[in-house]
Amino acid sequence: MVALLLLLLVPACGGPQSALDPAGLEAERIGSFFLFMVLGAATIWALLMGTAILAILRRPGRHTERFANTLIIGGGVIFPTIGLAALLTVGLRSLPDWSGSPADLRIHVHGEQFWWRVAYERGDERIVSANEIHLPAGEPVEFVLTTADVIHSFWMPAIGGKMDMMPGRVNRLILTPTTPGIYRGACAEFCGPSHALMAFAIVVHPPGEFDDWLVAETSPASNSAETEGRRLFLANGCAACHRIGGIVELGEVGPDLTHVGSRRTLAAGTAPMSRQALTDWITDPQALKPGAGMPAYTMLPEEEILAIADFLLSLE
Repeated sequence: MVALLLLLLVPACGGPQSALDPAGLEAERIGSFFLFMVLGAATIWALLMGTAILAILRRPGRHTERFANTLIIGGGVIFPTIGLAALLTVGLRSLPDWSGSPADLRIHVHGEQFWWRVAYERGDERIVSANEIHLPAGEPVEFVLTTADVIHSFWMPAIGGKMDMMPGRVNRLILTPTTPGIYRGACAEFCGPSHALMAFAIVVHPPGEFDDWLVAETSPASNSAETEGRRLFLANGCAACHRIGGIVELGEVGPDLTHVGSRRTLAAGTAPMSRQALTDWITDPQALKPGAGMPAYTMLPEEEILAIADFLLSLE
């Protein structure tokens, strides 16, 4: 029966947000450490259950003082000391050496309520994005983690461990993705009413493909033509909060929208990117994400909202 239950739990260990299905060097170390802890816990459980069963089955009688001392000192002092020392040793050996960063790529991630401001830095290049993180497989990446409002926790389970973002502090995390694919990250610290809706897609590219993606991100918006959607975007004050490279460079309050049409999700993982979801978001952001800082545009006619949505979707 126990074996059957364990088999039923195995499928739950996979998926794009599983720490037990690693796609990064640090996640593999965490998985190995978890396995070591599980085996150790199973061993201790077996010893305790064996001792309890032996005590029940053994005939009652007096025990010598030597036997009692051996049981207390061996089981209560020596065994826990050795077990905890082994656990500490394995845990400390799993910690990476961050004395000098081996990463050429630095990604600045700034936690906001309730989205992620992302900037890629390689050499003199700095590329601004939001709510989606792209990584090269096999290359160490340094994450620079900050926040301006409340404590967030940056977590990419399949790639590596989590780290808190704390107001007034700059925390650094070095991770090495190993397997190309699409994964899911999330905020792991309660940060407000839409904490559960603060996620992001992680795209791990083969190295050459990542370089191509990075070059494409340096280009301005793919659709800079004078369309009705663009006119309405500018006329209704959207540019006061949102930057679109090549069209408007001033907006820094909300997410960068230069290539928003190519992103997989809308509003930091709240919904898949689509015309309907984008229309609903522009009309009433609070209905999709309580506590979001974006104002509602319920006063606009439906055809104008659709035109703005089509303009944004064209920005790839």
